[in-house]
Amino acid sequence: MTDKETIMSNQSALLLLTTETALHAGTGQSVSGIDLPIQREVHTGWPCVYGSSVKGALRAHAFHHETGKDYAVELFGPELGRTLGEGEGHAGALLIGDALLLALPVRSLQSAFKWVTCPQAVERFFKHAERLGLQVDAVKVSKPDKDAAFGNGEGTLFLQEFRFEQTGNEAINTLAQTLAQMSGGALQQEALQQQLVIVHDDIFTFLSQNATAVNAHIAIDAQTKTVKDGALWYEETLPPETILYVPLTATASRKRGSNKSAAEVLACFETLLPVGNNWLQLGGNETTGMGWCRVGINKVQQA
Repeated sequence: MTDKETIMSNQSALLLLTTETALHAGTGQSVSGIDLPIQREVHTGWPCVYGSSVKGALRAHAFHHETGKDYAVELFGPELGRTLGEGEGHAGALLIGDALLLALPVRSLQSAFKWVTCPQAVERFFKHAERLGLQVDAVKVSKPDKDAAFGNGEGTLFLQEFRFEQTGNEAINTLAQTLAQMSGGALQQEALQQQLVIVHDDIFTFLSQNATAVNAHIAIDAQTKTVKDGALWYEETLPPETILYVPLTATASRKRGSNKSAAEVLACFETLLPVGNNWLQLGGNETTGMGWCRVGINKVQQA
């Protein structure tokens, strides 16, 4: 099979994730006084969730799904540490990328919050969509000055402690329409049009590094009902309403004896997150209700 034939036999999708509760996908190490920081890209410093964490969450979701457990191994591969018989080892049929940041909710004096993004984040989003073969018209966004922002209004805009001169931009309405259609019901076009803001890449980087929540946690001694000695730590989280996206590609099943095509594999995956019940819990602290995301699955339309 040629490389072109291999690409044509694969089926791709782009998952748009909107966090409904705070999300903590940790790095397992302390950084700058934060005991439990979130995962970030090395080159930009933007928050992300590594593909291994996304895959683990999807695998766990599949095993707890009514029918997903029947084909979870086929989609994600055998569990690590499990003793495999001869011929049982194989890779999963899903290729799952990192969850990348598209828009970050930031507090504002003009409304409860604004969804903040930047030209670089928008451009990368549409580059991934193009690579996957999605039929989505790319939104071209010019770069505002560092003291300016594009939104759906005019005048002064306050984000955190920063002041910007806001001007209207048609890209806001186009981007709002696209994201609402791709969100699986999590986002409304009207709300996006009113609250979406585009800032300079450098400003977005600063906000993504400094506008996340850092919360103190303690442990209580069960007998004395006082704080245990040394039981204080600081944990970073992504706020609710954060917009992320995950590139995903399905291949033909690699499990011995299975003849599922890439299209059938992707169809099996879709049953795990049906419309109206498309919830996924991602990251840590699931017993305290963190990490709930609503997932929109956007498939490539086949000719």
